[in-house]
Amino acid sequence: MFAVLAAALLFGTTGTARALGPAEASTLSVGVARMVVGGTGLALLAFTLAARHRRRTPDRPRPALSWRPLALMATTGVAISLYQPLFFLGTQTNGVAVSTVIALGSAPVLAGILEWAVSRRVPSLLWMGATALAAAGVVLLGFGGGSGTGGVDAVGLAAAVGAGACFAVIANAQRRLLDGGWDPFTVVGAMGVGSAVICAAAIPFVDLAWAATPSGLTMALWLGLATISLAYVLFTWGLQGLTAATAATLTLGEPLTATVLGVSALGETLSPLAVIGLAVLAAGLVTLAWGSRRPRDPRPFAVEA
Repeated sequence: MFAVLAAALLFGTTGTARALGPAEASTLSVGVARMVVGGTGLALLAFTLAARHRRRTPDRPRPALSWRPLALMATTGVAISLYQPLFFLGTQTNGVAVSTVIALGSAPVLAGILEWAVSRRVPSLLWMGATALAAAGVVLLGFGGGSGTGGVDAVGLAAAVGAGACFAVIANAQRRLLDGGWDPFTVVGAMGVGSAVICAAAIPFVDLAWAATPSGLTMALWLGLATISLAYVLFTWGLQGLTAATAATLTLGEPLTATVLGVSALGETLSPLAVIGLAVLAAGLVTLAWGSRRPRDPRPFAVEA
């Protein structure tokens, strides 16, 4: 849980780092740069850890590489690549604080639904209660909004929900790979390779001149190495002991972080309703973290009470 929460803190700096970067950088070019840097760093870090893990456990059976795990690995690469432009479009139209809570607030609900549809594992009562509480906080934050956002733009809202759907797909695909015997570092390394290759193919079609400036280079390195390479290694490692739905709910720590940074670093202000939403969201996270100390029942239809 602490690994996933640490990843969420790093994820939460994404919108603010983008907002503090070069204004001339387009949404697509930032997403491409982030994934080329982050995906490459993620693959190098994760595969190094995977090799070390294999040396420490030489007798552990290795799963066979077939079309199914390859398809799941490719899916994570595509999903995280799509996440980038959708997320940055949302923050550009609706502000960092509001768009982040919409994107990550929708993720646990979509992850739970997708997990039930694919694995037939019924989300736990604890998850249902904590997610309902957290979702209520997200709704309050969304309606409370931030000053200067001009309300919630429909296109930005759709983009933010689309980003949340991408995250839900990643969480479920990785969960299935882990359940199939794949070690977490190989799983997340494959996602890094896929995303880096996909986004590298887009380099000729975007303007990356901004990356040559000090602020542009700093933004690209932080977005890539901190919010992708390190964050996803932590997230996937932590996912070993959690369901996809629980992990996605814990990552609601990201909108908390993004909102605090939006207010303190970007000057965004929150209405009293949004402040109440933050408190309710935090209560949902605490509820989930406290109750999830007990190990989950691995049976597909188990209901954790």
